[in-house]
Amino acid sequence: MGVEVAVEGLSKSFGRQRIWHDVTLTLPSGEVSVLLGPSGTGKSVFLKCLIGLLKPDSGHIVINGVDLVGCSEHKLYDIRKLFGVLFQDGALFGSMNLYDNIAFPLREHTKKSEAEIKSVVLEKMDMVGLGGAERKLPGEISGGMRKRAGLARALVLDPQIILVDEPDSGLDPVRTAYISQLLVDLNAQIDATILIVTHNINVARTVPDNIGMLFRRELVMFGPREVLLTSEEPVVKQFLNGSRIGPIGMSEEKDEATMAAERAAGLQEIDEIRGVPPQLEPTPGLPERQAVRRRMDRVLRILPSLPIPAQRHIMSSYERVGTR
Repeated sequence: MGVEVAVEGLSKSFGRQRIWHDVTLTLPSGEVSVLLGPSGTGKSVFLKCLIGLLKPDSGHIVINGVDLVGCSEHKLYDIRKLFGVLFQDGALFGSMNLYDNIAFPLREHTKKSEAEIKSVVLEKMDMVGLGGAERKLPGEISGGMRKRAGLARALVLDPQIILVDEPDSGLDPVRTAYISQLLVDLNAQIDATILIVTHNINVARTVPDNIGMLFRRELVMFGPREVLLTSEEPVVKQFLNGSRIGPIGMSEEKDEATMAAERAAGLQEIDEIRGVPPQLEPTPGLPERQAVRRRMDRVLRILPSLPIPAQRHIMSSYERVGTR
């Protein structure tokens, strides 16, 4: 079972450049969350702060009662063992075959015998669909296979929290769909807490239980997928629709005059997406994801506080899956 990650008032700058400030959110235990935002909003920096590779200027990151921001190096080392991280490019060692790449954390951080290591490595390789590829080098395989090898390596220490940085980076839509399914299946099997950083709208709309949005150096919203997918918040609506109309411009956020001109002209996207699309389900034969029930129960509790159109879209989506 994954663990909860509570972030409170987190701020980060590099010199005089503020990346984001006062970020507060909670990643619910055992659920899949996605963090969105235009390029340059500090999503990857946020991941690095979560795992302690970067130190925030202020705020708290609490996991199992330990605040990673102010704890000792020894405590930080212990908490890091809860994490598995899939970097954008897989971050594999080019001179090692896939087996040795995936075995590396076990050899570095455990006292397992080579026989025990072999058992774990082959199990994780099978889990990500790489059985039989043990002797291949990273340079001999596709980008999608490298991503899966990186994910297998992230899993060998049985993490309770998995951080995934741009899983679709460099992949075509078909391979992205496979990686998305793999993450959903993984959550169904081990109930880990997963945070995915992505620009991919389809991933954001169909994979997670929760969605967060960074913009203008702030966390605009974070909450259950149903709430953000029906939100009228301009930047959230624009991003999840992949629309030109809204606060996000080509190189930076639009100024108020530009947005006022768009409103005065009555500009809108013809293909604006409405409602809550079906969520990706685990592969048949795998357990149901317990996270789905937990999230839907939360949404039903706050449903009366949401706008009427949002309530209708949400209840319609629940009726499709037989939940009232």
